[in-house]
Amino acid sequence: MLQITNTNPEPQPAPVNSGRIQQLAEEHRTEVLAFLANRPQHTFVMTGWIRDNGIVSHLNRGTFYGHRNAQGQLDGVALIGHVTLFETNNEAALAQFAHLTQDCQSASTVMGEADKVERFLSYYKRDGQEPRLMYRERLFEQRRTETPAQAVPGLRLATADDLELVAPVHAQMAFEESGINPLFVDPEGFYRRCARRIRQNRVWVNVENGQLLFKADVISDTPEVVYLEGVYVSPEKRGNGLGARCIKQLTNELLTHTESVCLLVNQKNAAAHACYQKAGYKLRDLYDTLYLGREEDAPAH
Repeated sequence: MLQITNTNPEPQPAPVNSGRIQQLAEEHRTEVLAFLANRPQHTFVMTGWIRDNGIVSHLNRGTFYGHRNAQGQLDGVALIGHVTLFETNNEAALAQFAHLTQDCQSASTVMGEADKVERFLSYYKRDGQEPRLMYRERLFEQRRTETPAQAVPGLRLATADDLELVAPVHAQMAFEESGINPLFVDPEGFYRRCARRIRQNRVWVNVENGQLLFKADVISDTPEVVYLEGVYVSPEKRGNGLGARCIKQLTNELLTHTESVCLLVNQKNAAAHACYQKAGYKLRDLYDTLYLGREEDAPAH
């Protein structure tokens, strides 16, 4: 676990005006997307999920909230739920979003730019609540196509027949990162979400002789940014360049319909950094991921 040192002065308590917070509905879709479009390189997950699911949907696994300034204009948007995401430069909004996260029983993960998550955490901790884990992550980005040294003919979109290969691997990756195995907590829901992503043509795989050699999940797909997650290379294929070749080939395919491809990598994962850099990705920013809840709530493996 990475210990994040607070090098900035602790923010002073922001004034709370709950009247400026509202639960968002489908009627706010155009307004919300316009607000998020001001910084598409950082709001791609929320934008992608709204485009996929709408503002009000159980598929978001949370609730969208807006914060308005004195003129009634949006100056903050957040998804509070299983994954909590937020976009604002308003300290009052940030404090309110942290308070809403404290009160959300399903809140599991908070993700965002390192400096903003640090300030969010200062408000979240005021009532004595602490995250279970904290990780510093690097946001890598690729904006141009690059010719692979060697093509991977077997790289393709996953089909329903690949579900039994993909789901256990994805669950193990989630366990290694968060300490919670979704197959123990919600196996039916987890398989349902994996199957839906495959139906959406959002999972890419390389399978040989019934063995999963590579996989990557498209979590959010917008004209500005495609966000990848769950990138996996089978242990026996690591270090031989397969991962970089697959990533480069997949990125080229995705860049035919988007301006950039991004992914987050744990700052301690030097091997993954090297793989993405070999594929032409550049470091763009630092992000923090917080895992909420108590340590004893995490099931044993």
